[in-house]
Amino acid sequence: MSNETELIERLKQGDESAFKVIVEQWQDMVYNTILGIVQNETEAEDLAQDVFIKVFEKISTFKGDSKFSTWLYRIATTTALDHLRSKKRKKRFGFLQSLGGGGSEEKEQVPDFHHPGISLDNKERSAVLFKAIDALPENQKAAYTLHKLEGLSYRDVSEVLNTTVSAVESLMSRANQNLRKQLEDYYNKHYR
Repeated sequence: MSNETELIERLKQGDESAFKVIVEQWQDMVYNTILGIVQNETEAEDLAQDVFIKVFEKISTFKGDSKFSTWLYRIATTTALDHLRSKKRKKRFGFLQSLGGGGSEEKEQVPDFHHPGISLDNKERSAVLFKAIDALPENQKAAYTLHKLEGLSYRDVSEVLNTTVSAVESLMSRANQNLRKQLEDYYNKHYR
């Protein structure tokens, strides 16, 4: 019985020290994945905590038919995407309120954070790239984050996103086209 299997069994029995070990082992991965998707450090920290609470509550549903990391990535990705959806709903509601005269307009912000998965010494280029990633449709953003920032293979990404490898290839191809177009537009606008 592997160390991980033993940990999961202990966690299923409510062992808090096993939970602590799992958090220590996986917190960076969970945080980085969420940060790549939500692009806000404070929100990523809060959501990472939510993910581990979900892990503690749902561990009994983990059957071991996929790797534990795949299951964990799936929870992290879903949590991050759900958060984005709820933010969009609130933004739409805020926009409707501002049409009615209440509320203040939110200024467009360049993300101000450092993602460990991106090794760019030029902060401006990094911010531009993340702004472009942020504009991708949800499923492309999730696939791109998991593959490019977290280094998962297409097969692993397909398991996390519950889809086929060819669907992931297609998502990545479209994400790369979208990013290329956005970055070209940006550089044409600012450096011509």
